[in-house]
Amino acid sequence: MKRSLVAILLLVTLMSSCALFKKSGAKADEFAGYSEDISGERITFPDLSEQAKKVNEEAPKPGEGAVDEDLEYALRTFKDKNKSERYWNGFTVLVYSGVDRDQAFKTRDELHEKFTDIKPEMQYQQPRYLVKVGKFINRVEAQPDYHTLKEKFPTVRIIQDRFQREGYVNPEPVEDVERPD
Repeated sequence: MKRSLVAILLLVTLMSSCALFKKSGAKADEFAGYSEDISGERITFPDLSEQAKKVNEEAPKPGEGAVDEDLEYALRTFKDKNKSERYWNGFTVLVYSGVDRDQAFKTRDELHEKFTDIKPEMQYQQPRYLVKVGKFINRVEAQPDYHTLKEKFPTVRIIQDRFQREGYVNPEPVEDVERPD
């Protein structure tokens, strides 16, 4: 009984104390005459038609500010850089890969007979022989040859390969020269 009486008394005290606190802050009536001018701080944009006229007037005339010379220079340096590299990465169509030398020569001869427009190359990478067709920059370029050869040679596949660049010129070796003391 004592406990319930203490609980009721505590509850009544809490309820009555909440009414004692008043809200802090000003009343709305105090700000009734307030006004603020922020027009000086606002961003303004010019009329769109005026902007279009300015752009048309400032547009460069044909031939003025062209990047043709820069583009030619960039292409020339890109081409020179590629020529200085001995190998390039690409794709080839692998027709035969195996250790049987006779089978490799037979496959190469069949390619010569049946597909006269395709030139096969034969390589020996110990211990296997490879018969390859074509040098392509990307896989999509190799697809036509792949599909043509797939009918006759079912094991044909497209593989990544490295090719020696045609027209590659070895840089001149640096000679050892004695320095004067």
